[in-house]
Amino acid sequence: MSEYQYYEFLAIDRPLTEEEISALRALSSRAHITPVSFTNHYEWGDFKGNPDKLMELFFDAHVYVANWRTAIFKVRVPIEAIPGNVVKEMAVPDFLDFKATKTHWIITWSVNESENDDRFGMENGHGWMARLAPVREEILSGDMRSLYIGWLPAVTWEMIDDDEMEPLAMEGLGSLSAAQKALAEFLEVDEDLLAGAGIGGPALHDESISQKEMDAWVSGLPKDEVAALLNLLIAGKGHQAERALKNRIVAYRRSLKAAKIDVPRRTVGELRKRAEAAERIRHEQEKREQEKREIKRRKEREAHLKNLAGDFPKMWKSVQQYAERGTSLAYKDACRLLVDLAEAYSVHESRGIFDQELRRFMTAHLRRKALIKRLVKAGIWNEK
Repeated sequence: MSEYQYYEFLAIDRPLTEEEISALRALSSRAHITPVSFTNHYEWGDFKGNPDKLMELFFDAHVYVANWRTAIFKVRVPIEAIPGNVVKEMAVPDFLDFKATKTHWIITWSVNESENDDRFGMENGHGWMARLAPVREEILSGDMRSLYIGWLPAVTWEMIDDDEMEPLAMEGLGSLSAAQKALAEFLEVDEDLLAGAGIGGPALHDESISQKEMDAWVSGLPKDEVAALLNLLIAGKGHQAERALKNRIVAYRRSLKAAKIDVPRRTVGELRKRAEAAERIRHEQEKREQEKREIKRRKEREAHLKNLAGDFPKMWKSVQQYAERGTSLAYKDACRLLVDLAEAYSVHESRGIFDQELRRFMTAHLRRKALIKRLVKAGIWNEK
C-alpha cells in the first residue's frame, strides 16, 4: 500500500497576512493555501512544517490523517478558556494532550495504531475539519464534553484501572452536539462506553445568565479591563475584544455553575458496567428496529402480491415479453416475475393453477437454455 498523509489547518480568529501566507508557501509548493486555510496531502515524502508550531503561530484547528492508522485533531484556545485543574485531570498521554504556550492551550486528540483497517484503507481526511471545528467554539463557551470524549479511549484500551475515578463529573453526555458526535467517531470511541457514560447522568445545565446577574457582572468589571476592551475596539480589533469578553463571561458562568451543581464522579468500573447496560439496550433497540423493518417488508410484499393477483393475465403477458427479448437482463426480469407470480398464486389462487400456466408458458420456450437455467436455480421449474 502506498503512503498517504493528509494535513489541513484552519485559521478562525483572524485571517493570515500576506507575509504568513508566503512563509507557509515556503513549506509546500503544492498546498492549497487561502487566508484562512492550508490543505495538502502526501503520497511520498513528509511535510516540512511542524504542526504544533504552525498552530502556535497561525492556526486555530488542525486535522491530520495517515494511512498507517493514525488520526489527529488539534485546536488552539486562549489559556484562560480552560482552568488548569481541568487540564491536569483530563490529560491522558497519547490520547488527549495539552501543550501550553504563553497565550494559548494547544489541545491534541489522537488515534494511534487503530485496528480499523477498513477505515484507513479508505480514509483520506477530507470533510473532517468541517465536522470537527465547532468543537473549538464549544470549548470557548465552557463546554468541556469534547475533552471527556478524548479521555474515554484510554478506558476502551484499558489504560485506566477500574478503581480510578473519571476525571470530572460531566453534564450532557447523553445529548452530545453534532461536533462532539463527530469527534467520538473520529477517535473511534466505543459507542457503548460513550452511551453508558450518559446513562443516568445529569442533563446539560442551562447556563443562561439572567439580566440581573449580567448587570451585576458588568458593574463589577475592573476599570482597567473595560479600558483595555475599549482600546481594542478603537484600534479595529473588535474580534479580540469580543473574544476577551467572552472568555471572562465563560469564567463567570463556570463560577455560577460550580456553586449550583454538585455531581458525584464515577469510577471507571462503574462506567464499564454502564457500557454493558448500554450494549444491552442497543441490542434490544436493534432487534425492535429489525422487527419493524420485517413487518414493513411483509406488508409491502403482501401488497405487491395482491397487486399481481389483480390481473394475472397481464402479468403472464409481461413474462412473455421478457422471454421474447432473449437477453440476460430480460431473462432475469422474467425469472423474478415468475417467482413472484408463484407466490401470488399460492396466496390468492392455488399453486396448482400456477404450475399449469407455467407449463403452458414453457412449451414455447424450451429452447431458451439460459432462461431455463435461471428458473431451475430459482426452484420453480424442473428440467425433468
